Amino acid sequence: MTMNIETLTKFLNEANKATYANKNAPKVAPSRLKSEDYHFEKDGLIYHDTYFGGRDFIGEEIVYENEKPVWGANYFGFVLDEKISEKDVYDFLRKALMQEYNDIIPVRGPAKFSDGEWIYRFTADGGLENFAGQEEILLNEKVVYRCLIHGGFIR
Repeated sequence: MTMNIETLTKFLNEANKATYANKNAPKVAPSRLKSEDYHFEKDGLIYHDTYFGGRDFIGEEIVYENEKPVWGANYFGFVLDEKISEKDVYDFLRKALMQEYNDIIPVRGPAKFSDGEWIYRFTADGGLENFAGQEEILLNEKVVYRCLIHGGFIR
């Protein structure tokens, strides 16, 4: 049985803002050697995010219902400009990911967000059932960061 889209949408919105996007969210014990992990639970659902790396990173998010994996996403992100501070890029990314929105599927941030010279944008093809997307950060109209993401229901 496939999870209800409305339930998943609401849960992902909460889980995303309670984990990596929230700079005060605690990490949990690594699930794999050298991984960084976040965990969120609510109403019988579990969200687990595990990633590797720093400036350039790769990771996976899984949602469990009744301890069974039902939805997941994989991602690979990287800073394109060696002159740009990793801290500045990821501080802005977290700010973008914390925004409230309903203009695109809730797997990253809004379709567009800006703050001064910084611009965040996310595009996706498909829905939560099966999607592929790309996230970018621009500084002074130049792309300085990109993240590729894809995922969907696990059956």
